[in-house]
Amino acid sequence: MNPVQIIGATDVVDLPDLGWYNVPVRVDSGATTSSIHCSYIRLIKEGEKQLLRFNLDTKKGAPKQSFAVTDFKERIVRNSSGKEELRYVIKTRITIFGKSIRTEFSLANRRKMRYPILLGRKLLKGRFIVDVAQKDLSASHRSNKKIDGKKIKTNIDPGISNIPIQDQL
Repeated sequence: MNPVQIIGATDVVDLPDLGWYNVPVRVDSGATTSSIHCSYIRLIKEGEKQLLRFNLDTKKGAPKQSFAVTDFKERIVRNSSGKEELRYVIKTRITIFGKSIRTEFSLANRRKMRYPILLGRKLLKGRFIVDVAQKDLSASHRSNKKIDGKKIKTNIDPGISNIPIQDQL
């Protein structure tokens, strides 16, 4: 068993499958599932396949494109107000403390929230101990691979496709 890592109340992560790097996150041990801010979340039928299409938060540095996934679930979750709501859940990789972890994220409207991503208990359990007095502890583990000043994307998840936003209209 790997030793657990101390994580602070906030941190910065990468979502390599989505091409989104240096994303600020809030750690929330009260949330079961992690969540990610998305907009224009909609189901689309292409032939026999049903796709879930969504956009990320470009105001927080996300790529300006739409993503489509075929591997998703619907789940009832409690929002920050304690009300139940139906959300779509996807799996993608998150990189934190130099480790790549495949985990679930519910797609949520976090537009009014300071952090576009919330890290919940399913991700934290067995991997991290939360010290709310700390923040951004993973900075020393970050690998800043760049080519011509731009982060490089590798190992894009085949279950996630991207479409430039202007091509969706």
